[in-house]
Amino acid sequence: MKANKKMIEREIDQKVVSQANDDSAWEKPIAVRRLKAASLSIPPDLAARAAFLAKLHRKPSVEEWLTRVIQERVELEEAAFSGAKQELAARTD
Repeated sequence: MKANKKMIEREIDQKVVSQANDDSAWEKPIAVRRLKAASLSIPPDLAARAAFLAKLHRKPSVEEWLTRVIQERVELEEAAFSGAKQELAARTD
């Protein structure tokens, strides 16, 4: 079953890459507005651990430390996604 799923994923990847530069293959763009601020809830034990680490890193607030950590992680994930996308494009050329 895994081999079949892998083949289906590969076929989808090939189709997406082949249509990447064909504007007629895509739907109209969707406008998205960025929210000014967001809040999220984390478990109390994780919040306590984050507060400890924020102090350890001499940050004035846990929010500032968490923002930096999240920003770094998002940048890593974006770089990994971009690399995977380039790798996929190179395989299909």
